[in-house]
Amino acid sequence: MTKAVMIQGTGSNVGKSMLVAGLCRAAARRGLSVAPFKPQNMSNNAAVTSDGGEIGRAQALQALACGKPLVVDMNPVLLKPETDVGSQVVVQGKRLTTVKAREYSKLKPQLMELVLDSFNRLKSKCDLVIVEGAGSPAEVNLRQGDIANMGFAQAANVPVVLAGDIDRGGVIAQIVGTQAVISEDDAGLIAGFLVNKFRGDPSLFDDGYAMIEETTGWRGFGVLPYFDEAWKLPAEDALDIKNAAREGGLKVVCLGLSRIANFDDLDPLAHEPGVSLTMLRAGEPIPGDTDVVIIPGSKSTRGDLAFLKEQGWDVDLVAHVRRGGQVLGICGGYQMLGQWVRDPAGIEGPEGDTEGLGLLNVETVMTPDKRLTETAAVHVASGEVFRGYEIHIGRTEGTDRARPFARVDGREEGAVSVDGRVSGSYLHGMFCDDGFRRAWLKALGATIGDAGYDATVEAVLDRLADHVEEHLDVTEILAIAR
Repeated sequence: MTKAVMIQGTGSNVGKSMLVAGLCRAAARRGLSVAPFKPQNMSNNAAVTSDGGEIGRAQALQALACGKPLVVDMNPVLLKPETDVGSQVVVQGKRLTTVKAREYSKLKPQLMELVLDSFNRLKSKCDLVIVEGAGSPAEVNLRQGDIANMGFAQAANVPVVLAGDIDRGGVIAQIVGTQAVISEDDAGLIAGFLVNKFRGDPSLFDDGYAMIEETTGWRGFGVLPYFDEAWKLPAEDALDIKNAAREGGLKVVCLGLSRIANFDDLDPLAHEPGVSLTMLRAGEPIPGDTDVVIIPGSKSTRGDLAFLKEQGWDVDLVAHVRRGGQVLGICGGYQMLGQWVRDPAGIEGPEGDTEGLGLLNVETVMTPDKRLTETAAVHVASGEVFRGYEIHIGRTEGTDRARPFARVDGREEGAVSVDGRVSGSYLHGMFCDDGFRRAWLKALGATIGDAGYDATVEAVLDRLADHVEEHLDVTEILAIAR
């Protein structure tokens, strides 16, 4: 019988995703057929699956750690925030609806059946499923109808390991306080705890660790020191992207949009020794010595276009191009580069038209159908063949499309300005391809590194598994699975 164990956290960003990835790789190296599962995720950084849907980027990394192809059952409910109060709801890989937070609470009960359907289907294909919670079970105001934490654990009868984050302080209160506020039934599902992100000598926390065990009656599975190479793995949260400032490198700046989406395009550039990568935050001007500006994807193109202009980045971009700088817009960023973004049906928000940046002679009309596919393309300028993926709504047309960025199955894709300084493309993931990334950087005068991106990620996942095995009682964590 396939078994399962769940990692829940005392809060958001305590390291659950990284813990599950490390445990997945550790279990796979022990010869187990293992798969990741997250009942509900909230992220605008999605991955395209082998079965034609989309899941959270964290589950894509965990699937890689397992050596498994991506399937929609690994993350059956994905919430993609479009505004401060509303999110697109993706169920088993496909968009279901867009709802406000209060409306979503009414939708959750009918989603539990689909979550359990995906979980059971995944279980039927492997030896072990390692489940990741979302947020914290201590958010008891959200317990009714919960499908992400204890609600799911109870419905699927999955034992839980609670992870606390000592790096943010108060880890004793995090863990003990969680037990204090959750119900007795939910507390009974927690088989033990672990402490994550410790810096310094772990023995200094021996007394605190013992106090948690004594107070809660839960067993401890170990104290995990901070994993210094975490930044080398694909980030799910834009705030986790590590600026890679390097003297003398090609200066690449990415605009930190308020609804930034699918920014995994940046991860491979951060690894390059000849690239100085900066994620620009709100209120910061584009530096005058920037070589390349990347406008990334967005979950709300017109909303982020307004946000971009509020920062004054539209003026900075014109000056940047006038100085001879390069601009690359990817997906939503490509749409923003045009003359207009039109949404006559109100698909992304209020219906209407928004004037674009005017750096490409194209315009975009939002359409209800989402293009969601893995893609093989040929980069026109270099002739390099590369793989990527498309995940977007909208159709872009205009005279600059006569100079395509790439060709996909014989059709022209993307657009390039007359002077060649501004490019736009719907293709995500292009920089993960070593050949394309090196050709693109070389054309811009950057020093090229030798390490392959995929090989680097695989090696870091192995070192993460080594780290987890050394400091946690992995054997006992796997033993409590049922």
